[in-house]
This record gives sequence, C-alpha cells and structure tokens, in this order.
Amino acid sequence: MEYLDFELPIKELEDQLEKCTVIGQESDVDVSTTCKQIEKKLQETKKKIYKNLTAWQRVQLSRHPSRPYTMDHVRALMGDTFLELFGDRGFKDDKAMIGGLGKIGNQSFMVIGQQKGFNTKTRQYRNFGMANPEGYRKALRLMRMAEKFGIPIIALVDTPGAYPGLEAEERGQGEAIARNIFEMFRIKVPIITVIIGEGASGGALGIGVGDKVYMLENTWYSVISPESCSSILWRSWEYKEQAAEALKLTSFDMKKQKLIDDIIPEPLGGAHYDRETTFKSVEKYILKAYSELKDLSTTDLIAKRMDKYSKMGEFKE
Repeated sequence: MEYLDFELPIKELEDQLEKCTVIGQESDVDVSTTCKQIEKKLQETKKKIYKNLTAWQRVQLSRHPSRPYTMDHVRALMGDTFLELFGDRGFKDDKAMIGGLGKIGNQSFMVIGQQKGFNTKTRQYRNFGMANPEGYRKALRLMRMAEKFGIPIIALVDTPGAYPGLEAEERGQGEAIARNIFEMFRIKVPIITVIIGEGASGGALGIGVGDKVYMLENTWYSVISPESCSSILWRSWEYKEQAAEALKLTSFDMKKQKLIDDIIPEPLGGAHYDRETTFKSVEKYILKAYSELKDLSTTDLIAKRMDKYSKMGEFKE
C-alpha cells in the first residue's frame, strides 16, 4: 500500500500494529492488550484524518495509484459479458478512451470512459488517460450505436484532461469535444455519468453530459486542475492547495452548487481500501438511476436533460 503525505500517521500505527502482532506470534509474551490499544488508536486516527480532508487531499486521493480505474469498474460491474469495441471509423483507435457493450444483471448497457495505466508501460500505452480527438469521436460513435438499438449509456469519467498536443489540435480536439457535448444533449437513450477519479476540463465534459451525474466521494470535477490554476494565477505550482480550495472542485462543492445529482460514498480511506464495496455502491447508484429514467418518453428524457443543464449557474441575490 502506498501512503500519501497526510496518511503517514496511519502508516506509523499500522507498522506498530504489525510489529506487535509479530511479537505475539513469535514469543510467549501476551501483547493482545497492547495490540488492541494500537488498533483502537488506528481507527480513531483514520476517522479523524478522513473525515476532515481538505480539497487538495481529496485531489490526491482521486489520483492514488491503487485507486480502481475504468476497466476495474467495468470488469466488476459486467464481468465476462463486456465486449470492447474499437475505433472511430475515421483515424484510429484511441487507447485512452475505452468503450463497449455489457450487462449489469439482465440489463444491457453501453459503457464508455477514460482509462489510465497502472505502471510506466501501460500509462504510456493509455496516454495517461488523456484522449485525442479520435477518442471522443469513438465515444460518440458508440453512443449513437447505443441510441440506434435503444441501449442506455454509462459514462465513467477519469481524466487529467484531453490531450493538449499539437497533433491533437491539428485533428480538431476542440471541435470533437464540443461536438460530443452538443450531440449528448440530443441522444435518445438514458445517460448515466459517474466521476470515478479526476474530472478535469473539457476532457471530462466530452463524455460528461448525463441525465444523472454522480461523483464518488473522493473525486474532483473542475474546468482546470489545481496545479494549472496555481501556475496561471501565481506563476508557480506552490499554491495548488489554495487553488484547490478556491476552485470548489470536490464532490461536496459540486452537490452544494447543484451541478451533480448525488455523491457515492467511499469506504473509509478511499475507494482503493475496499474495492468491492466501492463497486457495489457504483452499481447500486447506476441501477437506481436507470430505474428512474427507463420509463420516460424520448421527448421527456431530452427535455429534462436540457432543463437540467439550462438551470446550472442561476443564482438569486
């Protein structure tokens, strides 16, 4: 297990507990009372740390290397029923954007999402979860396929942003993202969006329009990352913590501003501490959302989606 800087007190107590357990196993000394005291203190420390996380600490948790990625969720939700589909039928297949058909229970879904890598080789292969224009065009192709056959869509968002390279701009990165946003408003099947990690900038918005939008507890959703915001405003990354607070990018901020529908709770310590519980929670919210949307007529579905986004940003003084 890798520990973040604010988790070091937890690491120290877990190391103490491990040593205490080893002493009890390898000697005749009764250390059960000491072990229980350490375990109690460990639980108290965890609750104290994780119940009072700052915005920047939640950003760090959303990037934890052990956190489940899109394909982890897909395998847990759909198992062997998932069939991955490839290519945008125009340029090539984008490995940073995955998509395909699968079943949750007896219901078929089209799932799309950004996929990050878990080591150096796979991170390069997946382009660190940053999609090119062909990735967004692949996503739109699959959404139109789902619409054609009346299959609901699940979008799993986890990206540090769309790829900002010269070749991406040459192939129309901005147009591809804008086209997706425009077309997703008119898709005639339910769209359920879940932010499972980072939700950065247009890279997230390119598959982020949904009838129901949920965020896992320790994720973020913003027009810009804290580091980039800090570098623009202060010409340095040193102020990323202040930027994270100012951006109001946490799931709780998003819910307060009515930009998302609900927050999916995570196990104490984050999704990576108990993956199975996280997967079950995500499945529960997806199925609940689908049950609320499946009986709506196409006209009502699109009208509600339009109305949902039209109300965003309205304030009374």
